[in-house]
Amino acid sequence: MESAALSRIGLAGLAVMGQNLALNIAEKGFPISVYNRTTSKVDETLDRAAVEGNLPVSGQYSPRDFVLSIQRPRSLIILVKAGAPVDQTIDAFSEYMEPGDCIIDGGNEWYQNTERRISEAEQKGLLYLGMGVSGGEEGARNGPSLMPGGSFQAYDNIKDILGKVAAQVEDGPCVTYIGEGGSGNFVKMVHNGIEYGDMQLISEAYDVLKNVGGLSNEELAEIFTEWNRGELESFLVEITSDIFRVKDEFGDGELVDKILDKTGMKGTGKWTVQQAAELSVAAPTIAASLDCRYLSGLKDERENAAKVLREAGLKEEIGSASSGIDKKRLVDDVRQALYASKICSYAQGMNLLRAKSLEKGWNLNFGELARIWKGGCIIRAVFLDRIKKAYQRNPDLASLVVDPEFAKEMVQRQAAWRRVVGLAVSAGISTPGMCASLAYFDTYRRARLPANLVQAQRDLFGAHTYERTDRPGAYHTEWTKLARKNN
Repeated sequence: MESAALSRIGLAGLAVMGQNLALNIAEKGFPISVYNRTTSKVDETLDRAAVEGNLPVSGQYSPRDFVLSIQRPRSLIILVKAGAPVDQTIDAFSEYMEPGDCIIDGGNEWYQNTERRISEAEQKGLLYLGMGVSGGEEGARNGPSLMPGGSFQAYDNIKDILGKVAAQVEDGPCVTYIGEGGSGNFVKMVHNGIEYGDMQLISEAYDVLKNVGGLSNEELAEIFTEWNRGELESFLVEITSDIFRVKDEFGDGELVDKILDKTGMKGTGKWTVQQAAELSVAAPTIAASLDCRYLSGLKDERENAAKVLREAGLKEEIGSASSGIDKKRLVDDVRQALYASKICSYAQGMNLLRAKSLEKGWNLNFGELARIWKGGCIIRAVFLDRIKKAYQRNPDLASLVVDPEFAKEMVQRQAAWRRVVGLAVSAGISTPGMCASLAYFDTYRRARLPANLVQAQRDLFGAHTYERTDRPGAYHTEWTKLARKNN
């Protein structure tokens, strides 16, 4: 009788994400205990559970009562701010937990913190999962993409719950066991880096269409709606078309034009770029998107620079560029440029995951990662199914760029891609994401690069040696001496 009254799972941390995930779990038929240090949040969640269908949610008001209200082996999800608050929450609960119980951290945590906590939990006989959760507040309530990594036993204990709670796509729920250690958090971090790139590329498409093509918000809404019916079909393209339709309640025109052009960030994009650098993986599109967020923050400096350079004689090309432009062709070219740029951005993210997987021995399944991103998450897109199939065709694929299907598409789109970038450059419109993707493509596809000259320079001033193309071994040349002698 006593165990019948116990909850199947617990969730602590009842900001909107936590509340929504708890209600999602309860709605799928799993009785859940909830806890929050601020008790009003517990009451709020219980009120919502009553209103949203008398859902089986049990409110607890102390760490002890919370832990003891869950059936063994206990599984506790925590959704609190990353860093020290996670450690404090674990300390509060682990006092009452028993060997075999499990903690699941659902926050955007740095993967090495998760690996530290796994070993600390093991010392107490506890299991631990670091689980990436994507989809925002709506995803948490209606079906997110879930990326659990760490103890397989911990995953197995709640596999049935996660499978029901996650977003559902035609080839299964958007959840899979990612791998050991901090792999779940790392995969979610790279997912967010790809998201940075996606958002930047879409903003550049908007900038070119608006300032080179002279398109109105109404026209842009229609174009993005149309794009969302084809190869670019995705959550981000869909919401972009909605954004252009919203009128400003405080004045004329659309709200998008009144928003200050400063982009916020929480750190996962920066972590992605740092990891790419540490692993010697080129991720220029993701890095460009991060740089753009930094530059967007310099609003006052940018306004001053515009004034100073105008006074210095710089002519403003933006706005005057739209005369004589074939709008229909521009729209089609931008669509193709956006698609090709996205392929490069995803290729960079996948290559970073592959490098980390090799370093850590995680044995990540890239086709499966693409599959679980097809629903629920922010980067969900139709073309993720194509990425899944590319890795099914060849699990050891060096880059999406050389998958036969994607290679064909890149070649078909490159002329339009180059036209868009060239047009933007001549109009003085920055397209750092598209330029970075194109440069990545052009560098990656060339069998020979000018790196031979850079290596010669390194050998001249630092005796770093070089290899030759025609014979094995490391060589050093007295460049300066020989150059003068030959003069």
